[in-house]
Amino acid sequence: MKKGLVLGIYEAEDENNISLTPTAINYDELVKGKLRQNIFLAGPKIPKGHARVFWGLDEKDYAGIAVVGLGKKNLGINQLEEIHEGKENIRIAAAAGCRALDAVEIKDIQLEALGDAEAAAEGAALSMWFYQGLKNKEKQKILPKVSLYGQEGEEQWRIGSIKAQAQNWARHLADTPANLMTPTIFSTEVHTVLTKLGITVQIHNEEWAEQKKMGSFLSVSHGSCEPPKFIEIHYKNADNSQPIVFIGKGVTFDAGGISLKPSADMDEMRADMSGAACVVAAIRAAAELKLKLNIIGLIPLTENLPSGTATKPGDVVIAMNGKSIIVDNTDAEGRLILADALCYAQEFNPSFILDIATLTGAMRIALGGAATGVFTNNSTLFEKLKNAGTLSGDRVWRFPLWQHFTDEMTKKVKSADVRNVAKIKGGGSCTAAAFLREFVSNNTPWLHLDIAGVMGPGPDKLPYIPAGMTGRPTRTLIQFLQALC
Repeated sequence: MKKGLVLGIYEAEDENNISLTPTAINYDELVKGKLRQNIFLAGPKIPKGHARVFWGLDEKDYAGIAVVGLGKKNLGINQLEEIHEGKENIRIAAAAGCRALDAVEIKDIQLEALGDAEAAAEGAALSMWFYQGLKNKEKQKILPKVSLYGQEGEEQWRIGSIKAQAQNWARHLADTPANLMTPTIFSTEVHTVLTKLGITVQIHNEEWAEQKKMGSFLSVSHGSCEPPKFIEIHYKNADNSQPIVFIGKGVTFDAGGISLKPSADMDEMRADMSGAACVVAAIRAAAELKLKLNIIGLIPLTENLPSGTATKPGDVVIAMNGKSIIVDNTDAEGRLILADALCYAQEFNPSFILDIATLTGAMRIALGGAATGVFTNNSTLFEKLKNAGTLSGDRVWRFPLWQHFTDEMTKKVKSADVRNVAKIKGGGSCTAAAFLREFVSNNTPWLHLDIAGVMGPGPDKLPYIPAGMTGRPTRTLIQFLQALC
């Protein structure tokens, strides 16, 4: 098998000069200056995020050498863009170098740290994996093996690989067709993966949810013959500290119920459990990184389909906290299953609750694929999450959680305590968050992440994630958990 190597080059102030990374300088000395010579021959300027492949420099170890543009040296956080440009440039460059070698059939790739081994590992691992599912094995693309060149940054490379592999698992869960990722199958896979890491996983059935009086959650499942499940995950690695609760929306297929969605692109609704996928992936990474935290994951799982037994527009259901909900639109189902999960979360006396969901099309309109929308009653937690997004390259943006939106969901309702959709036009993501707020006690810190814009399918705003469901913002969640340790 041919071997290849990825090395970095910075943007030089003088166009007639080149500025190699220290590792690339060392390699150039090994090949007696051939690397510099070939770069000059080809034209010294290699743009940021681009790669150029050179052959015949190294007759002993590497068939091809990809040199990737890293942009300017020593870049940090761009305050306006709210992103660490240096780390992001490295992710993009790592992906470009690996793709360039893969395109010329080099499947054993070594990648230098490029100044940040964690970011390099993330860019490489995310860019080299994509969902191939049940495609004929003979026709499946052989994915390259990527490893670190040298010993500099081995621990950081390990951390970046864990984060990227967690996100790739979330991508796998989200992109798997709905008939192959039912609530039962999802539960089984999560149990198999997480219990191997010493994490406790309980899979609750419909009868358990009935005993808990989760009428809001169960109302969504009435249209499907697939039984709903409710996963409860316990990761414990801190003595007697209050747990963090992560809640992920797990609608494994969303046709909209009786309020049927348009048929165009309805297949994408296989990924309406992306919130659930991000939660289980983040907890997996927390265990692999041995984070000193106690985390509880709650995943309500169901399909949302139309049938003779499905919930109808205008029906009233009762949530776990006793509040009555008039279901004006059965396609606003994510908030219904999250409502009961939020109520149940408070039984654990958490330090805070974070829920994550592909909740509203309005969020996709507002932010596109640029960032995750966040609603919260705690500014300190938001700043930590925002900083995590700045470092991970997968950003978040805060939206208002004002009484104005709560009034639209509660004060104008005559026959129930709250409605599941507002009657006004506009502000759909804000009124959805206001609905969820009705199921969180006032003294509990809480974050709600709406990921409808970033779920995919790509190609999206991150050039190191191939087309398909994205698994975003898994790495931001992991970075956030690291900041809490």
